[in-house]
Amino acid sequence: MAAGLALAWALAGCAELTELLGPDTREHEPDVVYDPTPSRVVDAMLDLAQIKPEDVLYDLGSGDGRIVIAAAKRYGVHAVGIEVDPELIKRAQENARRAGVETLVQFREEDIFTADYHDATVVTLFLGYELNLKLRPRLRATLAPGARVVSHEYDMGLWKPDETRRVGRRTIYLWRIPLPPALAPLPPPATPLPPFQTPAAREAIPKEAPAAVPY
Repeated sequence: MAAGLALAWALAGCAELTELLGPDTREHEPDVVYDPTPSRVVDAMLDLAQIKPEDVLYDLGSGDGRIVIAAAKRYGVHAVGIEVDPELIKRAQENARRAGVETLVQFREEDIFTADYHDATVVTLFLGYELNLKLRPRLRATLAPGARVVSHEYDMGLWKPDETRRVGRRTIYLWRIPLPPALAPLPPPATPLPPFQTPAAREAIPKEAPAAVPY
């Protein structure tokens, strides 16, 4: 009886709170808790990606925009941050303005699993192992061959990295999007066997009769 009354009061309280604040209309919830990447790791990630002036960088889960801003400021590239949290988007935009790179960067409030980043030549991540595995097929299907993916701390399971680097106690990984199988270079032809080693030649060699077994 007492438990039932407590539940009723709790439900009534929730109803009053909803009436006061309005329903929760957020379309997305962050998949990970925001954890800023240390500055020296940001620098190492950009260095590992070997960024060139013509690159376009996307940071999936861009937080306060530090990777996007560092790429634009250090290399002069166009960079885009994809982030689901509107407050972090506002903070990133303000940080870009203070850094003087607002004309080079863009921050979009979008879900990383539905956002369009087909034009990216570099993608940076600091998400989590499960999210990396979920993103893996989309990254490989969306990005052009030769695009680079750099992840802070989390790998991609069976998709082995092309390079791994330690930054203090942290680890960063680099993958390059491979060519489709139909366009990948063919392996060199096998060296032909000498005539006397071919299967036909070996078959033609007379076989010795088995030795007689004495009784």
